Amino acid sequence: MSFYHDKQIRGYILFLLIFSMLILILNFTNIALQEQYTKETYISHDNAIASSLLEQGISKDIIANALTNQSISENGKALLAMLGVEEQHKSVRIFYITTITNVILIMLLFCGTYIFLKKRRRLYLQAENVLNCYIDGNYSCHLPQNGEGMVYQLFVSINQLATMLQAKNETEQKAKVFLKRTISDISHQLKTPLAALAMYQEIIEDEPDNVETVKEFALKIGSACKRMEQLIQAMLKITRLDTGSIVFEKRSYQVSELILNSLSELHVRAEAEQKEITINGNTDDMVLCDMEWTSEAIGNIVKNALDHTVSGGAIHISWEHSAAMLRIWISDNGKGIAPEDIHHIFKRFYRSKNSIDTQGVGLGLSLAKSIIDGQGGVISVQSNLDEGTTFVVSFLTEL
Repeated sequence: MSFYHDKQIRGYILFLLIFSMLILILNFTNIALQEQYTKETYISHDNAIASSLLEQGISKDIIANALTNQSISENGKALLAMLGVEEQHKSVRIFYITTITNVILIMLLFCGTYIFLKKRRRLYLQAENVLNCYIDGNYSCHLPQNGEGMVYQLFVSINQLATMLQAKNETEQKAKVFLKRTISDISHQLKTPLAALAMYQEIIEDEPDNVETVKEFALKIGSACKRMEQLIQAMLKITRLDTGSIVFEKRSYQVSELILNSLSELHVRAEAEQKEITINGNTDDMVLCDMEWTSEAIGNIVKNALDHTVSGGAIHISWEHSAAMLRIWISDNGKGIAPEDIHHIFKRFYRSKNSIDTQGVGLGLSLAKSIIDGQGGVISVQSNLDEGTTFVVSFLTEL
């Protein structure tokens, strides 16, 4: 056992050694003092006996013979026992026994300490292995938590820290994947308008004196730039929503106010395309939401309806307030959505084969869903091909 590598354990063992030596020194000192005291007691006792016998007229030879006699008789032992002299000899033996007992207890103390340190070192080695796993990014191992005491409380805290690190690592990995996917999506989507811009610019350069050609392709350049701007703005908004950097400021608003705010820039387009937008609902109904972002979501749904509705078509917006839910319906009588496409319309850049010639960059519905979901709402869709589409936006009623 390499206990000596630990400075604290070395200090503890040194303390045990010094403490044990002090116990033995005190014990031996006590025995020496007791022996000295016993000798002095015997000498004083012998003086008292000799003095008493001399006063009684006993001869000095008899007294000297009695004091120096080494033989023991049963009568003498009985007399000393009666006088309590034997207890003094027993007390000396008790001190020797105490010394031996102290030595044995000290040895047991060291053995117990050794066993304790051995078990504790095994526990620390186990903890070290688990921590090495954490360092290597393996969070499947866990420190023992089935005991009591400060060490196990520390292990619990370390396990909690490992869980936090694992969650952070997973978040970072997801962020890397998200960033890679976002960059890939933007690069892919920008290729087409950039290629178109380059082609339009070459055509204008080849025919600088052809006014009609210059006007025609200048308009196309403007459309391509507008498409790129819409794409970049939509991607920035979706990225902010996905990274959680958007904090929705939800307040109570009239639903009619929310709808009018959503359509503020769409009525002109609808009139230009000879499409009608109608609104129907109780003006007193309230909804708890973020006005700016929710208007963005509903506006994107209406834009999608305009994109897929032919001239003369209609978009109808209505809402209904119940005890638990507020629902907003956005319906159109356009082309509808094919059954094989309806489960993919909220994916980014998804465009069905029936939407090739329509406006948009394929991010409006994805952005709308992210906004509604981020506020705890739900967005769903119902559609039949060539019969129109209905989007339903639902919010929980404020308690």
